[in-house]
Parts: sequence; structure tokens; C-alpha cells
Amino acid sequence: MAQSDIEWTEITWNPVTGCNKVSPGCKFCYAEVMSKRLKAMGIEKYKHGFKLRLHLEALSTPFTWKKPKVVFVNSMSDLFHDEVPLEFIQAVFSVMNNTPRHTYQVLTKRSDRLLKLAPLLQWSKNIWMGVSVESENYTYRIDDLSKTPAHIKFLSIEPLIAPLKTLNLENINWVIVGGESGHKARPIKKDWVDFIKLKCAEKDVAFFFKQWGKAKFNINPSDPTIESSHPKHAKGGCELDGHIYRQMPIVAA
Repeated sequence: MAQSDIEWTEITWNPVTGCNKVSPGCKFCYAEVMSKRLKAMGIEKYKHGFKLRLHLEALSTPFTWKKPKVVFVNSMSDLFHDEVPLEFIQAVFSVMNNTPRHTYQVLTKRSDRLLKLAPLLQWSKNIWMGVSVESENYTYRIDDLSKTPAHIKFLSIEPLIAPLKTLNLENINWVIVGGESGHKARPIKKDWVDFIKLKCAEKDVAFFFKQWGKAKFNINPSDPTIESSHPKHAKGGCELDGHIYRQMPIVAA
């Protein structure tokens, strides 16, 4: 378990680490950079860097958390990676099924495998399933997600690196939007964000604007959340038309 700086979760849990790039959103993968850093620090879990590894010992960790947690599952990998055996995915789901006090947020770019395996998994109500969508070319992942039995379905439209022309939010409960950060970050445009926000409003879907990524992408240089001292600080700031949008699915209340 690790406390998380990610605004939409509390802690991370990584029974799988390591991955490989499958689409443009992966280009500047933070998990890959972090894995290399942890390897250099001598952390045993990352001794092979970003090579995919299963961590059986991590399966027992959620049972030790006495208070309810909101948990991002595999922030350092993708549970539906082709090299993760079905039996291990089922074991991770079993842990989540048997710790209903916690809320688990699972995110994948491999929506085709998610859809294929979904009937073989037990979808308890505390499992939120999401897919990453970085541009119009990957909106098919939304359709795959919508066909799964997950009780809460969400989209991580981050990093948003190109405009979406369509956005089917049927059966979707939550949308997270954010720009890319880092030295070589690709820009995000306000009209791209406005389009998503409007679609969420039309379908009454919870809208969470995480960050602009870099201050130079933020059209408001006076956005107070740019400052690191601000309690709602995010990379590049997170105000949109003077408001902070950090809505969550109603079930979270």
C-alpha cells in the first residue's frame, strides 16, 4: 500500500507491476519512469524495472486495512495485460470481493481483454472499472467497458492529447479528464475539455477535471490552483471557468 497524490483516489495497491506501451497515451508513462527510479533505489519489488511481475505476497494486503479505503488497483501496471494469467486476475478479484469495506478502482487500456474476461469474474459492487481514452481513436474502449457487468464504470480521459469528436456515455458513471504533465508534455485545449464537460452534463455523469498538466496549457494564468500552496493544487492548475470540478459517482457519498 502507498498513499497516493492522485486526486481521485486515496491509496494504491500493486499486486502487478510492469507493463508495455500499447497506444500514444503511454508515450511518457509515469509508471515506467517511477519503476526505473525505484529500481535505482534498490526496491526489491522493482528489481526488474518495468518488466511485468506478479506479486503473490501483495494479495493479502487489503485484509490488513481496518478502515475503509478508496484504492487504485495497479497504478504501476495494467491488470488486464496479456501476460497476467486469468487465474491471477481472478485472485485479485477474489480479494476485492472479500473486502467489501474498500472501494477499488481498476483502470485498463486493454479493453478487448477486459470484455473477453468479464464473464469469468465476480463483479461485486465495490469494484469500479475504468478504461483510459486519450483521443478519438481509442473511444472503442468505452464501448467495450459499457458491455461489462461492473456496477460503476468510469473513463480516465488522461492524458487528453487530441479532441474527442464523439463520446458515448451510456452506462458510464464517471469521467476524469486531465492534461499531460512532464518536460515533454503534449498540450491540452480548453475546447476539448468543454466538449467532454458538456456531454457529461447532458447525461448527468459525474465530471472530474484533474489538471491542465502544465501552467502554459491553462488559459487562465491567474488560476490560484497553479500555486503549490493552494489546498486544491494540481499540475498546471485545475480550475475550469473559475470552478473546480471534482465530482464523484453518487455511490461514493
